[in-house]
Order: sequence, then structure tokens, then C-alpha cells
Amino acid sequence: MTRFEVLGPLRVCRDDEELALGFPQQRALLALLVVRAGRSVPVGEIVDVLWAERPPASAMNVVRRYVGALRRLLEPGLPPRAPGRRLLRRAGGFLLEADEDEVDLLRFRELTRRGKRAVATGRPEVALGHFAAALGEWRGPVATGIPSSVREHAVFAAVERELVRTTVMAADTALLCGGAERILPRLRQAVGLDPMNESLHARLVMALAASGLQAEAMAAYEDVRRLLAEELGVPPGAELSAAHTRVLRQELRPGGPAAVQGTPVPVPVPSGRATDPRVTGPRVTGPHVTTFWVTDPDDRSIRLPPGPRVFSGRRAELAGLLELTATASGSAGASSTFLISGMAGIGKTTLAVHWAHEVADRFPDGGLYVGLRGFAPSRAPLEPAEALRCMLAALGVPARRLPSGLDALAGLYRSVLSGRRLLVLLDDAFGTEQVRPLLPASSGCLTVVTSRNGLPGLIASGAHPLRLGLPSTADARAVLAARTGHERLAADPGAADEIVARCGRLPLALAIVAARVTSHPDVPLAAVAAELRDSRGSLDAFAGAGGAADARTAFTCSYRWLPPGSARLFRLLSLHSGPDLPVAAAAALAGLPARRARLILDELADAHLVTEHAPGRYAQHDLLRAFAAELTAGHDSPAEREAARQRLRDHVDSVDRGSDR
Repeated sequence: MTRFEVLGPLRVCRDDEELALGFPQQRALLALLVVRAGRSVPVGEIVDVLWAERPPASAMNVVRRYVGALRRLLEPGLPPRAPGRRLLRRAGGFLLEADEDEVDLLRFRELTRRGKRAVATGRPEVALGHFAAALGEWRGPVATGIPSSVREHAVFAAVERELVRTTVMAADTALLCGGAERILPRLRQAVGLDPMNESLHARLVMALAASGLQAEAMAAYEDVRRLLAEELGVPPGAELSAAHTRVLRQELRPGGPAAVQGTPVPVPVPSGRATDPRVTGPRVTGPHVTTFWVTDPDDRSIRLPPGPRVFSGRRAELAGLLELTATASGSAGASSTFLISGMAGIGKTTLAVHWAHEVADRFPDGGLYVGLRGFAPSRAPLEPAEALRCMLAALGVPARRLPSGLDALAGLYRSVLSGRRLLVLLDDAFGTEQVRPLLPASSGCLTVVTSRNGLPGLIASGAHPLRLGLPSTADARAVLAARTGHERLAADPGAADEIVARCGRLPLALAIVAARVTSHPDVPLAAVAAELRDSRGSLDAFAGAGGAADARTAFTCSYRWLPPGSARLFRLLSLHSGPDLPVAAAAALAGLPARRARLILDELADAHLVTEHAPGRYAQHDLLRAFAAELTAGHDSPAEREAARQRLRDHVDSVDRGSDR
């Protein structure tokens, strides 16, 4: 068995032998692949991580050479140029194929998920066991042994933030059920990773006191108080001060439960003024009314994206958003949140941005736009703490007043928004935990989130869901006409209808084809329809030119986040020839128990990679099916594909025999 370790020194062990991992940059590539185990890492991201400043002209060849060396290392005896089964070429990048029990980071994440589920179901003792086991995988600074310039990249910093977040959850759970001493070593370790994180320090102070170490708790508080004064010139915040007060009052005793408390600190901010250079405006929309927009801090764009040049259809969806806007903008109750979810390319951002331009003047205190990069092709999702820093800067909070911890940043953000009426657009979210700290608590604020995932946790917290489906045939035809010209479609309505059908009514595909039509005004629509007809079963006709939108890339950005088992079933679904299939047929294809197949299908449906169009029956969009077919042809061997087809045939024969009785 091969074991990959990255939560500490980078190590690969085959049985009891530790492997020599080669040159520093080669080790760095392996560390990146281990962190992304089970997901394709685009070559562009590899180059960005390995050479942060200025990659050499030969970077692509160097990456391929390292990949070849790693393949031979991981699979001794592999013939030259053979892809093997470990390090695979996938969709413009490379993927490390590894099971959960082979990678310490994957085990850590699964145990953390179990801990969260146990907390959510009221079992803190069980949760603490899972959290402690998860943190037991952590052996030191992430990916030690690779060049320091690479270790500083955001991809590794993000893993360390995961460790810190799990430590915070573990500490809260331990304090709740009287097991603080179990988590003390990990709290000390986490504080070393993030020494300015007041939330961590607050929990360390309380855990020390709850473990009977009152004097150490007081000393720990004094250390961080002095650090904050020397480094930032600020006193401890409310959360850390509250922990100190509880220690002074001896409220935390060994073996006893201790609720974690914290109060955000209000910071006076000049109303309606944008003081950060990353913020547009102020844009005056009325007396003493300014609207400013802020986006991803790494993005040169600093304003709400322009409204779509072409917007057609979506009347019911837009009406629902406008109704919610009217309610929220005049409400004295809690902040409202709307979630727009749907498959890649279905028009979530287009709808949200069009709506935001329509209603921006209803929110006199302005608006915030944040691109969360949940499914960006070559960049990691934006960390919520990073988003909050940028949003608070846009709201006028001086950089010196920004705390370091996520909880403290979120508390400050909600304090600043108290009493204000803002519109917040959080675009391309990956998950609920990325979004939750960014939600205002102020009455009259309205938040719209777009995501390819269903985010059930956000819905459970009260978000209004809008699951965006395909536009009607008439609306899809109207979109095509608006982009190419009504006269051109009217000249050949049959070809226009075929183009709409071949695009599967998907707005992204329609936009790609429309761009081709308008750039070749002398090419008849019938020729374009014939091209789509000839490429059926392939996504080649939906490739964008010159960096434009590309269907294959868009789908890859969803697929790469799937766990290995889910990715396998997604690929194999393309081997089924019917319009849809029941759970039992999917289970047969993958050789899985029906219960396991149902869970995976539900996960794929939540990611909008399949649709449960009737109870227990699942279908793939035609273009997603073509994408899955490309993947299975490149990933699964002919023998594996034939075995899956045979299992499906056996299942169908069994069902037929049963119906004949």
C-alpha cells in the first residue's frame, strides 16, 4: 500500500519504505498533486505554484519531465510513456489518483465532515472523537520539505486554514462536553500557524482554564495581549476579552461544559464612503446616497460587472427576485438571502447581474459584489477571510483595525452593516462555509448567492432557493436571435431550431455558437447546424476561441471537485444509451450497492451534473453526457467500460425476466 502525507513533512511510503522524492521542484509538484488528490490540476496552476515570480520558457516541458519521473517513482517498472494508474493526464492538467485511506489530507477532511455531522445532530462527544482523529493526521507545517517560495503559495496556506478551522470547531466541541485537555496540544499548534488569530487565542485561554491550568491561561492571555499591542497597536477584541473575563471569574472548571461566547466590536465607519483604492465611486444616486461595488481583491475589475448585452426570457425568475427585493428593501426584519443555483453555463451570473443593475438604486447604502471563484479554472476558491477584508475595506474600515481571525472579521462586518441597507452579490460560491461569514445580519440588507452547488446548508439556514433550469425553447431561440439578428434566423427557421436543439438550450452553448455565427456573416445557418450535427457526441463545436467561454472548461471546473467514486459514476453514466435511468441501473453500471449509488446520484444532482427529473430517475444534459463520454474514453480502460456495459445488460435482463413472471 502507498501512503501520501502532506499534513507535515511531505512523505510517500510504499509499505514500510519511504521513497526518495527527487528534486525540490519535483517534490513541490507532488505536494500540489497530493493536496488536490482526486482532482485534475490544470498545467497553468502547476506553473503558477512552482514558479510564482517568473516561470522559465521551458516550464511546460519541465512539468512534463517531473510528471514522468513521478510516474516511474510511484509505479516501478512502468514502461516508458505509459500513463499508469496513479498520475493521469486529465483535461489540460494532471491528476493524482488515490483513495481516501492513502492520503492524510483526505482522511482529515472526511473525519472533519463526520465531526460536523455529529455536531449538527447533537452528539458532541462523538464529534470530538472525529475532530481529534482528524487533527491526529496533522504532524507539522503543511508540505515541509518543498521550497519555501512554493510553500507560501495560497494552495498550501488554504490547507493550513482548514487545519485552523477544524481546531476551532474541535475546541468549541471540547469545551462544550468537558474534554478541553484532549485538544490543548492542537490549539497550541494552531496558534503557532496563525499567531494573530484572536478566536484561536480565546479558545486556548479557555481550554487551559478548563483543563485546570489557570495560571497558564492567564499567561497565554497576557502573551497575546502584548503581541497585539506590539504588532498592531490594538487591545484585545471582545471575544478574547470575554474569554479572559471568564477565566478571572473562574467560570471554566476541569471536566465541566463551557459555552463559547463572543461579541463583535462596533467600529465607527463614515457612512456611504469608499476609502479603499479597490472601490469604485462613490457613485451618487441621490442626495447623500452613494453606491460602491467591490470585487475579488486580485481582480483588476473594481465594479459590478456590466449588465449583459443580451438578456431575454427568465421572466418568472426575475419576477421572483424583484418581489424579494421589494420585500427586503422595505423590511424591518432580518436580512434576506436568495440562492441561485444551476449547472455550469445556465446563466446564473447573467440573471443575478441583470437583476442587480435593475434594483441597485433601492439600496441607498450601496452594494458589494464579490467574485468567490468557487469554480474558477485555475485558481482556488476565495477564502472568506480574504473576502471579508476586502469588503470591510470597501466599507471604510482602516486596514489597521482589521482583526486576523475569520470569526472576528465576520463579527466586525456585521457590526459595520448594522442599520444599513445594502445589496450584496456573492457570485460563484463553492460551499456554504465559504458564504456564511459573508452574510449580513442587518435588516433591510439583501444577499444573492450564485453557485453550481445546491448549498443545502444555506437553504437550511433560511435562504430562498431558485434552482435555475434550462430556458424554454422559445426563450432559447429568442436569446439566439438577439445575439445573431432576428433577420438571419427568420431566413432559415429550421436551421435555427436545430441549432437551439443541438445546444441543448444551454445559454453558454448558445452564446458560443452565436459568436461563431456573427463572426462569419457569410456562412449560412444551415452550415452551422450541419457542423453541430456532425460533431454530435463531442464538445469540439462548443470550444471558445481566444480565451472566450468554453463548454469543456466550464464542465471540467465542476467535475474536478468530485470525489473519486462520484467522478467514476458520472463518467460511466454516459455508457447508458437511454434518456434517463433509475438508481438500480446506475448501481449496476458502477458495480455498487443501490444505496451507495443513490447517495452519489444525489451528490451529482446537488452539483447539477445530473437531474432527478422524476423520483428515483436521473438524466444528464446532452452536453454533460458528451463531456462524460470524453472523460470515460480517456480515463477508464476499454475493459472497465465493457465490464460496466455488461453489468448494465445483466441488470436489464434480470428486470425483464422479473416482469415476464
